[in-house]
Amino acid sequence: MSSRRNFIKKTTLAGAAITVGSSAMAMSAKSYNNIMGSNERLNVAIAGLGRRLTAFKEPIALKESNVKLLYLCDVMESQRLKGLKAFREHIDYNPALENDIRKVLDDKHVDVLINATPDHWHTPGSIMAMKAGKHVYVEKPCSHNMYENEQLVKASKHFNKIVQMGNQQRSSDHSIEIINKIHNGIIGKPYKAVAFFNNGRGKVPLQKSVPIPAGLDWDLWQGPAPRRAYTSETWDYNWHWYGWDYGTGEAGNNGTHEIDVARWALEVDFPQHVYVEAEKCHFQDDGWEMYDDMEATFKFADNKVIKWDGKSRNSYNTYGGGRGTIIYGTEGSVFVDRRKYMMYDRNGQLTKEFDSNSDEAGTALGGGGDTSTKHVQNLFDTIRGKSQLTASIDDASKSMAMVHYANIAYRINKGFDIDDKTGLMYDREAMKLWSRTYEPGWEPIF
Repeated sequence: MSSRRNFIKKTTLAGAAITVGSSAMAMSAKSYNNIMGSNERLNVAIAGLGRRLTAFKEPIALKESNVKLLYLCDVMESQRLKGLKAFREHIDYNPALENDIRKVLDDKHVDVLINATPDHWHTPGSIMAMKAGKHVYVEKPCSHNMYENEQLVKASKHFNKIVQMGNQQRSSDHSIEIINKIHNGIIGKPYKAVAFFNNGRGKVPLQKSVPIPAGLDWDLWQGPAPRRAYTSETWDYNWHWYGWDYGTGEAGNNGTHEIDVARWALEVDFPQHVYVEAEKCHFQDDGWEMYDDMEATFKFADNKVIKWDGKSRNSYNTYGGGRGTIIYGTEGSVFVDRRKYMMYDRNGQLTKEFDSNSDEAGTALGGGGDTSTKHVQNLFDTIRGKSQLTASIDDASKSMAMVHYANIAYRINKGFDIDDKTGLMYDREAMKLWSRTYEPGWEPIF
């Protein structure tokens, strides 16, 4: 009887295999590739369909990425429709449109979440994704505060998920090349870096109570933040400058990138001290509620220093570009930005210049380009075990911490010392801003 059962089982399986094989041969290549797991394909969802959406069209559409976009998710109906229209120019199928990120994460077919929501959603949304078994690409800033910074790293280890922050210059070939040369002593011992960004942002409207815009799920947009009535101009970008409930200032909005390059070049982790000079210097009567000009100084062990010079509303070209990083060494200096690097000797003479012709966006709103594409593909390849992250969250979070230190120093109007082993701040007033007030039930815990 045992032999008979085995014979029946084997012949049944063989018949099924022939049926599946015949069906597969009859399928188009497109249909066959839609089978779950076929050719290591990854299923992707994007949450947050604002200005960064352009950065994800190419890495998802490219054949070598081998991914399928299952969902476009946003709390604003018009954003979902706009996102679908944008992607239909690059893919030949329709991803599902969804308002609620929780429904997206409930789908077990989703392998990867690209989290391009506003800042206050980055850590909570990413932890929700990891809980649901997803790997994460989280846009900068990866956290809204130091507590979230800590929780995000812990969650990636707890759930054993791959998390990449959107500090895409870490995947830039020319940046990797020159940073490696710096590490190998091309300018002697690097001791100082100046990270900078300047932009000519204009007036921001004053907030005023208005009806919630048609198609916007305002409650879900607020998500982890405390609830309040809707005010005009809040949901679409200007949340960056309307207080601290949602945004992280220009340091978090753009400084994250260049501060990260500076820390990468100097091979430092947490600083020992931070000091900030920051003010709102332009359009005193408008709705901008925080600094628009900041100079932050971070001191590290071994007498290393990083300076962040961020001018949100003054486009004076201080350093020879709209954004970039200058690294000073005992035997020379390097200027590096998203497109090129220039190397100088100690006398200030140009010794080498390299232009990568990268099309990565600079100071304009939106973004994307070849470096963003490589950065997203680096995540896909790492998930498949074919690469290593260029911006793993445990390292990227240290650059993010510097942004939080600068913002905290501005908010309490004084500098403070930091434990460079743990990242904790040696100041009681500063530590009061380690976390934030969350809407009950939305805390980023696991």
